[in-house]
Amino acid sequence: MPDPVARPSSPSVGPNAPTGFDRVAWCYDFLAGAVFGPSLKKVQEAALAGLPAGAPRVLILGGGTGWVLAEVLRSRPGAMVLYLEASPNMLARARALLSRDFPAATAQVEFRHGTQEALGSDEIFDAVITFFVLDCIAADEIGPALAQLRAALRPGGTWLLADFRPAQSGWRWVLLRMMYTFFRLTTGLQAKELPALHPALARLGMRVNKSSTFFGGAMEAAVLVDGVAA
Repeated sequence: MPDPVARPSSPSVGPNAPTGFDRVAWCYDFLAGAVFGPSLKKVQEAALAGLPAGAPRVLILGGGTGWVLAEVLRSRPGAMVLYLEASPNMLARARALLSRDFPAATAQVEFRHGTQEALGSDEIFDAVITFFVLDCIAADEIGPALAQLRAALRPGGTWLLADFRPAQSGWRWVLLRMMYTFFRLTTGLQAKELPALHPALARLGMRVNKSSTFFGGAMEAAVLVDGVAA
């Protein structure tokens, strides 16, 4: 099986390189905690309960400042991780966290700047983690993006999902509108609404093995398994 952490990589900073949430990297964790309190971490912890045992090869897409990386290494000390993030500033913070808190695991983690487009065609993982990142992908791009991630998941693999849930009205709908407006103004986010993730993932052969909701039903943690291999 190809080794997803074969070499360290430095963020690319060319004129056409993605910058993700660079502008809010310095305050992102504070803002998330101020708005959602402990719920944001609880929903991710619930999804992480589905991590494969042993020393899995793990892809973390859009991991931000590194909290999820720390949780993966705490629960699976032998995990080999590809940390794929569109924001160089977020990558720098996650790299600093790893060096400070998990120096012995440095060789187990590759930090790579980019989106799912930066995945190699021969890279295969036991688990794919997408926490609050798929909601940032525009509607016309979500299908190909999910297909690329699905291709990187081995047969019988696990997809860990934590994200907001769609809403058509009420306070949840207002919350989503406010968030998309804020990030469109501060980061240039192109997405305007939550994609219908579950139907799209089902079409790719993924089925929900476990699911739970948080923050009044606004967030969901889901563990999806390869329904084709089941």
